[in-house]
Amino acid sequence: MAEPVELRRLRWRARRGMLENDLLLGRFLDRLGRTLDAAQNAALLKLLELPDAELLDLLLGRREPLPPLDTDDVRDLLGLIRAA
Repeated sequence: MAEPVELRRLRWRARRGMLENDLLLGRFLDRLGRTLDAAQNAALLKLLELPDAELLDLLLGRREPLPPLDTDDVRDLLGLIRAA
């Protein structure tokens, strides 16, 4: 079954300069990418605006998001990514 266009675009956007981020985000999108709702998709796009090192710290749980990123949607998505 072909991957939806939206998921392919999200995968392309999730490509990072840091291998660790690529691996974490790739694994997450492989497992749950097809199930993301609009709020989760928007939260992921917000996270992808961050510099690689900051994103990795959030993905690994070394730190938690600060305002304005500190929203329920972003926290929920981070929980899903960390569990994937």
